[in-house]
Amino acid sequence: MRINKLINNFIKAVKGEEKNFVNGSINRAIFMLSIPMILEMVMESLFAIVDIFFVGRVSVNAVATVALTESVVMIIYAIAIGLSMAATAIVSRRVGEGNNDKAAEAGVQAIFIAVAVSVLFSLCGIFFAKDILRLMGGEEALIEEGYGYTKIMLGGNVTVMLLFLINAVFRGAGDASVAMRVLWIANGLNIILDPIFIFGLGPIPAFGVEGAAIATNTGRGIGVIIQLLALTGAGSVIKVTWRHIKVQWDIIGNLLTISLGGIGQYMIGTLSWLFLVRISAVFGSEVLAGYAIAFRIIMFTILPSWGMANAAATLVGQNLGASQPDRAERSVWKCAFYNMIFLTTVSLIFGIWAETFVGMFSPESEVVKYGAIALRIICCGYIFFAYGMVIGQSFNGAGDTRTPTVINFFCFWMFEVPLAWVLSRTFDLGPTGIFLAIALAVALYAVVSIVLFRKGTWKQVKV
Repeated sequence: MRINKLINNFIKAVKGEEKNFVNGSINRAIFMLSIPMILEMVMESLFAIVDIFFVGRVSVNAVATVALTESVVMIIYAIAIGLSMAATAIVSRRVGEGNNDKAAEAGVQAIFIAVAVSVLFSLCGIFFAKDILRLMGGEEALIEEGYGYTKIMLGGNVTVMLLFLINAVFRGAGDASVAMRVLWIANGLNIILDPIFIFGLGPIPAFGVEGAAIATNTGRGIGVIIQLLALTGAGSVIKVTWRHIKVQWDIIGNLLTISLGGIGQYMIGTLSWLFLVRISAVFGSEVLAGYAIAFRIIMFTILPSWGMANAAATLVGQNLGASQPDRAERSVWKCAFYNMIFLTTVSLIFGIWAETFVGMFSPESEVVKYGAIALRIICCGYIFFAYGMVIGQSFNGAGDTRTPTVINFFCFWMFEVPLAWVLSRTFDLGPTGIFLAIALAVALYAVVSIVLFRKGTWKQVKV
């Protein structure tokens, strides 16, 4: 009986039948929100793997072009993620207040900002694609072969920007299932179109690496069209109408203020990871490869954790809007506890079979050795980080993006990077010192987050 009930709830979560998250069982609310968010992230991860799989069959320069372009696109991702955090916080608060009309206004203003920012990147990509690749260190042969990819990806970056942002609006409104379906359609189309545009099919010529960019923008562009239709449809929690299509500078200012913290969080995390990669490179390619493989395995397997964290952010925003701060706090602790159970299970599995998992990606014994060490040590820290990631997103859901930004800066730049250097070089622990620093940093992040969360100042944030 319980299994049947669980299956029925799963189906309802995927369909998005549950809309009320400020009343009733908190456990049910977490389940209904987190399931579609987890499935959404699984597809995003699958897309990244499939994309590089096809591009890798074009040429070495093609893969390098994608890597160099992605380095620039990371800036777009940072802005999109920052705006998404702000959009989720404000929309969820308005929905919790029962003011869906104001939620729709906030969503539209966020779209205006995204379009304006994307136009600037589009112009740079269209007119300076070769210069961008040259600036990133690309050789002339690579530039001539791949600049078309860079031009198309940056020129059409509005599809990436809007896909991130509008899905954040849906999540804030509690329509996580819509966000999930849109991403599945967009990335599913990209996976189908990738080999067609890259290698050609029938009357469609082979575009090479440019075909990957065409497929990505086409798939995500269709996803954006579906998003806009859903936003204006009758079934949407927040229905956008023509009267919402006007610039409101006060809302735009509020969105930009909140989004700065989100952008900072993403950039701090990305740059600290790049520094660790640089430190790892000193110990040889085997260490670097082992660390890279372990990191990707961890990131793929903790996707459900980020789904849980995003669910917590929506629950916090909506319950604060409904003037139920205690329910918001209880939701966070429950999400964090469930997340800890999940990551503890994952860590035990990796601890026992670390070599097996790393060996799936490399046959080299030294790579497997260091990858297994990294996997075991870092996962010990991620047991604690289960609380950190949920609480960090909960701050964002409340509109307090400044607190997790400060925590990120302190734990990852001021603590993790220097500690990795000292342990690996000064104390001669080598690569193990780097892995220990990561584990200790994420554990510290969790402790600091818990302490600041308990203070409860996030409950008074106005958005």
